[in-house]
Amino acid sequence: MVSKLSSEEVLNFLIIVSVILAAARILGEICKKLKQPAVIGEIFAGILLGPSLFGAFFPNTFQHVFISQPRSYAAFDGLANVGIILLMFIAGFEVDLKQIRKQGKQAASISILGLIFPFMLGFATVYFFYDNLFSSAESNRGIAAMFFGTALSITALSVIAKILLDMDMLRSKIGNLILTAAMINDFLGWILFSIIIQLMNTGKQEGSFTSVSMVLLYTGVLLTIGRWLVDKILMIASKFFSIGVMITLAVCLCLLSAVLTEFLGVRGIFGAFIMGVAVGDSKFFPEKLQQILHQFVINIIAPLFFASIGLRVNFIANFNIEIILITVLIASVAKIIGSGIGGRISGLSKNESNIIAFGMNARGSQEIVLGALALQAKIIDEQVFVALIVMTIVSILIAGPAMKYYLNKEIAEKKLAEPQIAVVTATESKVAG
Repeated sequence: MVSKLSSEEVLNFLIIVSVILAAARILGEICKKLKQPAVIGEIFAGILLGPSLFGAFFPNTFQHVFISQPRSYAAFDGLANVGIILLMFIAGFEVDLKQIRKQGKQAASISILGLIFPFMLGFATVYFFYDNLFSSAESNRGIAAMFFGTALSITALSVIAKILLDMDMLRSKIGNLILTAAMINDFLGWILFSIIIQLMNTGKQEGSFTSVSMVLLYTGVLLTIGRWLVDKILMIASKFFSIGVMITLAVCLCLLSAVLTEFLGVRGIFGAFIMGVAVGDSKFFPEKLQQILHQFVINIIAPLFFASIGLRVNFIANFNIEIILITVLIASVAKIIGSGIGGRISGLSKNESNIIAFGMNARGSQEIVLGALALQAKIIDEQVFVALIVMTIVSILIAGPAMKYYLNKEIAEKKLAEPQIAVVTATESKVAG
């Protein structure tokens, strides 16, 4: 028989949720006013309420609120984990398959080089310095190196979209190219991470091919036959049901996909993400419905997850400056160089390539979700996780100003070139005359 929470445990659960949600939303809104992603404030809310600060200065109160009722906190943790599933589902909405097909060739070089450079450098760093800096008791050198390379490779699609919107570049040629490259990068990164989790779960070399095949097969089936089937289901439902039922149906499809991938040995968040791509691609689940679900997840559910990160880890005790500097340096240099070279190969100018490079360097919620899952799976320890959080924040802070600098430089150089072009044209006309 399943035992229910006692009235005291229910009260404690409600206190935890209300305190964390209020703190996360307040600090999130402050960050938005400062032109920064809300996720930074939501993480700081967890750090403020967690063992790093509140637990250090008021240990008895911290113990009473967050630790005295383990089942209450477990219920909150379950709710936060639902938040991860729904967050990755709506992240899938941002992957526009039509745009990828349209700009795929040009964006592919930017995306792939922007993924390969940080992956290789991140992998090599952990592999060769594993024993000194990156070892985790329940992981091994190869898996930890693969994870670190993947974590440094992924670009934050939602953060880039917000920066481009603020710069009025969202509909520009460069803006569309950055978004398309980020979509491809995001997509490949999540496939890589799912493979890593599979490899860790099997723990056997012979299971590697099966693990990779399982992830790729599920992705292929859901984005072909599955996407067609999802579209038909949504088409039929749209004829008979209200908006509320349509949103419920979409969430059920998300959870079903998460259950299937968990059953196959792949993390449920990957199934939610791929289903988000399929649902978001259907014209029967339009922008209006996506926004309703998006607002609920971003404002209510996701903040609980990001704040819970700060509650789990003591950021002050695990602040290792050496690991942080290595992580920030490798992540930024490799991503900027890789994406910049990709831009030049695509035929863009030096300034345009730099705009794309710094845009692709912006990290966000995806890296944090990856890090949290890797921490739970014991692939990394708390010090590496804290370094990933710091790297994410630094990359966000430098992305916007750097992109604006190179955009202004590109505009100035084009204006400077215009009179020269006019002079050459006039001279040619006189010679012809």
